[in-house]
Amino acid sequence: MRWFWIDRFTEFVSGSHAVAVKGVSLSEDHLHDHFVGYPVMPNSLVVEGMAQSGGLLVSEQYGFGELVVLGKLAKVKFHSCVRPGETLTYRVRVDTIRNDGAAVSATAHVGERLHAESLLFFARLGDANEALQGERLFRPRDLQHWLSLVGIFEVGVHQDGRRLKEADYPLEECPANA
Repeated sequence: MRWFWIDRFTEFVSGSHAVAVKGVSLSEDHLHDHFVGYPVMPNSLVVEGMAQSGGLLVSEQYGFGELVVLGKLAKVKFHSCVRPGETLTYRVRVDTIRNDGAAVSATAHVGERLHAESLLFFARLGDANEALQGERLFRPRDLQHWLSLVGIFEVGVHQDGRRLKEADYPLEECPANA
């Protein structure tokens, strides 16, 4: 993944819910064009932050080893603007999880102010990562590194309170040409 729209998880409960934060900084290139003279975080990127937070929560149910993609947005509503210097807090909750995907409720807050809310649907592509004539859609080791960077293994727990451990998600090595 090239763009990261979350900085860190502050809470992550397997199969239940997660909380992630994103600091919005004037040093981010996209803010200089949106809008000139009055920079605001584009709502599409706020949705992407909610999707990344929810997608990782869903992906954990499949051992982080299978591709999970955003399939549909529903009931998206925005209430305000997000300006540089503010911190977005994404709250995601698993509504349903099935063998072929999941539904997640998501909100984005700035402080106590509700900024956005949505229902997100994710599709589980299973072994599609290997099905594209040998090309990989993602590199498992890159994903594992990102999971560590955003603090999932620092704050993540199973529903019974046991800590999530990086060793519990042995993502395979990538072939040299991947």
